[in-house]
Amino acid sequence: MNGNIWLAFGLTALAGLSTGIGGAIAFFAKKTNTKFLSLSLGFSAGVMIYVSMIEIFQKAQSTLQATMGEKLGAVATVAAFFAGMLLIGVIDRLIPQEDNPHEIPEPDADPSAPDHGKLMRTGLFTALAIAIHNFPEGLATFVSALQEPSLAIPIVVAIAIHNIPEGIAVAVPIYYAGGDKKRAFLYSFASGLSEPIGAVIGYLILMPFMNESVSGLVFAAVAGIMVFISLDELLPSARAYGEHHLSIYGLVMGMAFMAVSLLLFI
Repeated sequence: MNGNIWLAFGLTALAGLSTGIGGAIAFFAKKTNTKFLSLSLGFSAGVMIYVSMIEIFQKAQSTLQATMGEKLGAVATVAAFFAGMLLIGVIDRLIPQEDNPHEIPEPDADPSAPDHGKLMRTGLFTALAIAIHNFPEGLATFVSALQEPSLAIPIVVAIAIHNIPEGIAVAVPIYYAGGDKKRAFLYSFASGLSEPIGAVIGYLILMPFMNESVSGLVFAAVAGIMVFISLDELLPSARAYGEHHLSIYGLVMGMAFMAVSLLLFI
């Protein structure tokens, strides 16, 4: 178990701190390849939706039915699934629209005559919004890695890809406000720290009470969180960055990749 715990923490930190990649891309790329970004975001959504609905939800249901009985276990799984959606939805609603990480600025937008103070506030509030928003993602990644290490890698990759544009969203306004690349990168990198922090807090709160029933409920809630993130963030962002069909192609590719990878572990 101890080995799995450290693996879970490490993978969660890797996923969260990928926001720093977005911060670096904002400065080292002349122009973001938006078609590739669209395809990648769709791919991430496909991975997360497929693994949530086909693997995580089913595992949660089988666990809860074994401990609660067939009928009650099924009801508890569905309730926990939508509770996870409700949790991330409430967090999303509490973030002002202008500071929401869904609203991702173009990295090569024209910085001429910028309002430096407003841009700095935008960058800082976006960093805070992303930190709050990523907190349950950290718990979701950690629990997934802890319970099923074989599922951890594709989930981490999917969340990492989805965090890269969020890093861009933080870094660009802060850079345009003061021209300090190092400061902008550090803020974008730090905004991802909430994911490993979420893992730590989740571990401290849940581990003393962890049993088969709690594990099943958390796993079902994780599935709900991941599906909500995919539908509310990844697919809309994928469509915004590229052609509609690219996001769908990426979605199908992600599902196929996840399906094949799961078949390898049967």
